[in-house]
Amino acid sequence: MPDIAKPADTPAPKRRRNGGRRGHAARRGAAAIVQSAWRIPVNTDAPTEPLTEDGVHALHKTAMTILEEIGIAMLNPEARTILAGAGCKIEGDIVYFDREFVTEMLSHVPSEFTITPRNPARKIALGGRNILFGNVSSPPNYWDLGLRRKVPGTRDYCANLFKLTQYFNCIHFAGGYPVEPVDLHPATRHLDVLFDKLTLTDKVPHAYSLGPERVEDGMEMARLAGGFSDEEFTATPHIFTNINSTSPLKHDHPMLDGWIRLARRGQGLVVSPFTLAGAMAPVTMAGAVAQSLAEGLSAIVLAQYIRPGSPCAFGTFTSNVDMKSGAPAFGTPEYMRATQMTGQMCRFYGLPMRASGVCAANVPDGQAMWETSNSLWSAVQSGANMVYHAAGWLEGGLIASPEKFVMDCEVLQMIQRYFEPEICATGHDELALAAMREVRHDGHFFGTQHTQDRYETAFYQPFASDWRNFEAWEGAGGLWTAERAHVIYQNILEDYMPPPMADKARAALEEFVEKRRAEGGAPTDF
Repeated sequence: MPDIAKPADTPAPKRRRNGGRRGHAARRGAAAIVQSAWRIPVNTDAPTEPLTEDGVHALHKTAMTILEEIGIAMLNPEARTILAGAGCKIEGDIVYFDREFVTEMLSHVPSEFTITPRNPARKIALGGRNILFGNVSSPPNYWDLGLRRKVPGTRDYCANLFKLTQYFNCIHFAGGYPVEPVDLHPATRHLDVLFDKLTLTDKVPHAYSLGPERVEDGMEMARLAGGFSDEEFTATPHIFTNINSTSPLKHDHPMLDGWIRLARRGQGLVVSPFTLAGAMAPVTMAGAVAQSLAEGLSAIVLAQYIRPGSPCAFGTFTSNVDMKSGAPAFGTPEYMRATQMTGQMCRFYGLPMRASGVCAANVPDGQAMWETSNSLWSAVQSGANMVYHAAGWLEGGLIASPEKFVMDCEVLQMIQRYFEPEICATGHDELALAAMREVRHDGHFFGTQHTQDRYETAFYQPFASDWRNFEAWEGAGGLWTAERAHVIYQNILEDYMPPPMADKARAALEEFVEKRRAEGGAPTDF
């Protein structure tokens, strides 16, 4: 890719009229991009099932044997006490789960559940055939074409990525911190970032399970932002968390603490074992998936014993390492198959599933896009219901990039378009026999009324891809994809408007943040 001009010197593409914002408040009549409308995509394809029936039962049997005979280290004493009360055998930190008990607890998990944020028009249903996409979460570093270097995250960078999260209709929920704002003190960082998330977006929010204060603050802030009473908040999910096991076969103290607290309040729960084959899991994908099943199911069993019917989803984050360097690899053939295998097992257990859109690339280049595309399509093929890190992820989760965010959203819109039923419609108009009779053997279809009636909506129209020929592309400045994405990103920041929030709710949120800040926020190691 050629040297990049400074953002101020980069020619902006002509902005097309949108006539109403498609999901954003109308103001100037022009939008940074023309994008598809907000909707919940439905995956109509049959899932890919690489495992035979015998293979499914072999993985299940192995996971149950792990739970019964090897056990799971639960480093949270309260979790061990709860499970001891359920009849589980405890030896030190290790909890052993009887397979009949596991089966009974899994029978309580709802196959689908709804999470309603402060804007009920943005509620999402997790499960069934729905597939939901979320923003990148948790990288400590940031990279964009204006900087051309990796830098630590800041509150401003984080806020800008929240603006992208809100702006793009193909993003359905606001995951953790799009980039870790290390310029904020860790004791009160969660207060500032959750305030930004809840005011800059109106989509379903995530709260980290990193100690009781952060979880309780997160739930209270989501409650205040939505104007919910305590009873309304507990009656149905309004926020969710995602926890990772500490592979191999371990759950740490703070994440289980948050898991328990959210379970008691009836909020959304996602457990995603981070099992890297060859490092924290067996080098074979079947062994790695079996281990991940044992790790994830143990947390779901805990939630169901605390509150039967707790809304839970099983997340897959099984991939392999580069055996030359030990670095995580994503979007690999092994990653794709592990995701598909996990999807098959989630259907076996009746669990909603989370997958990810990830890559190991360091910049938004070809490698970044083919690895992420492989990851995203494996999520589609597996029947995943929730896709974390679907936009903006680089360097195995160590970098967040706005250009990558924009480029990924182009792919997400294409996936959504792929599932639109009209593409496969076979009605009288779609079969177009009359148009073929009109054109016959020597004409063309450009000028037919059938084409004229449909030419604006017949095919997907990109906002980042450039479909012109080389001469036209070169004449327009010859911008490479990441350069175009950088311009789009700048235009979106200019175009962005925060979603409306009731004055009373905002005031209550501000008052709570200042109160908790004065109290010191959450304990840290500093």
